[in-house]
Amino acid sequence: MGRSLLSSTFIPPRFPQLPKPSLTFNRSIRPFSPTFPPYSRRIHGFPIPSKPLCAKAVLSESPNLKTYPKIGADSVGPIPLSQLIQVVELAANTGAQVVMEAVNKPRNVTYKGLTDLVTDTDEMSETAILEVVRKNFGDHLILGEEGGFIGDTSSDYLWCIDPLDGTTNFAHCYPSFAVSVGVLFRGKPAAAAVVEFVGGPMCWNTRMFSATTGGGAFCNGQKIHASQTDRVEQSLLVTGFGYEHDDAWATNIDLFKEFTDVSRGVRRLGAAAVDMCHVALGIVEAYWEYRLKPWDMAAGVLIVEEAGGTVSCMDGGKFCVFDRSVLVSNGALHSKLLERIGPATEKLKEKGIDFSLWYKPENYHTDF
Repeated sequence: MGRSLLSSTFIPPRFPQLPKPSLTFNRSIRPFSPTFPPYSRRIHGFPIPSKPLCAKAVLSESPNLKTYPKIGADSVGPIPLSQLIQVVELAANTGAQVVMEAVNKPRNVTYKGLTDLVTDTDEMSETAILEVVRKNFGDHLILGEEGGFIGDTSSDYLWCIDPLDGTTNFAHCYPSFAVSVGVLFRGKPAAAAVVEFVGGPMCWNTRMFSATTGGGAFCNGQKIHASQTDRVEQSLLVTGFGYEHDDAWATNIDLFKEFTDVSRGVRRLGAAAVDMCHVALGIVEAYWEYRLKPWDMAAGVLIVEEAGGTVSCMDGGKFCVFDRSVLVSNGALHSKLLERIGPATEKLKEKGIDFSLWYKPENYHTDF
């Protein structure tokens, strides 16, 4: 076996000594003092000519003074929060095990619409999650993406389940999909878990995001916090697009273009729960989208809020899980983003686009 080069004796190179220059100052010569126009500024002592303010820059100059209502539940009722989150995490993990078993196998794909996919894995994951929830809380109401409402509509508890968020990504083995489980108490998020699939073919792995109202947000058991970035031009943003190419879709295409011009970039990954967890983790600053459903948002919004972020509708109004738009951010950028997103959303309302609450059972009790 050959000798390692790292074990050989190191001999430092020698360099010739250069004569030190003689520094003599001619007092008869005045130091040069350049003059700059009054609109210049100084950075680290050096004067830098300032550019005139433009519309792109103004977005980041306004202070974020507004506060937004909390969306988490004020109470969780008679069930201890520790018990609730334990079952939420168990349900999400159970669904994730089903997805993991299928992730490297051929997919059996069918269509809900022209491009809206569903696979056998979606349905098997939801079945496994339902079994966990009903075994522990047989009298609770459940809303699953594939199965709709199941259970007692008069219950104070509503479980919102997305058994495979990002089905199209899953079908293509693209690493941006997750299992999302959130439980509401009287319409407000109480506990949440999202199991994100990371890596890719030949190296799949998972990480779990979780949160309880008032209890903070965690990733694999470690507390997480949204970023502190307070300038749009220093932010990385995320959005999403629905399957209907209507006025809301076109408006968001315009927003995508506008924010691409003024930020470090806008990403479109295709899984709402994952996108919101990335805001909570502090690796992106904000996410927004029109036309989501309760199962898309119930877990993610609570995780963002408990990580120190802010949640609202895209017009800036108070958010609930039955709303048809969502903006989540690190908090510091929320008002600045709404300077563009808010007016665009108001124009959609003026066109008659429906932003009323998504359907919920009449007997389901809410605090709003």
